[in-house]
Amino acid sequence: MGAIEQLRIDVRREPDRVVIALEGELDMASAPLLQKAIESADLDDGMVVLDLHDLQFIDSTGLRVILAARKLCSERNQELAVTHSSQQVERLLSVTGVAEHLRTISPEDG
Repeated sequence: MGAIEQLRIDVRREPDRVVIALEGELDMASAPLLQKAIESADLDDGMVVLDLHDLQFIDSTGLRVILAARKLCSERNQELAVTHSSQQVERLLSVTGVAEHLRTISPEDG
């Protein structure tokens, strides 16, 4: 299975944020797709939300991309937030300490 089949990325603009919704698996093969989406998305206004609700799996490469997105947002004086996700993803974020550095919101929160 190729990276495109492993991870679907939907970027949408809402009035006060850009939402990047992920579905599938974020790993070594698919992480470059998210990196490209983040770099090419118009993230200049408002909050950036990574919607992880439909993300079933993440590995260390995926974590690095999320942390890189956080750094990019910080450099632009923007907030990065994530939504709640699968048990596996939540556990990895917690065990690695990444969760402590990310604001977690429900999709409709601001």
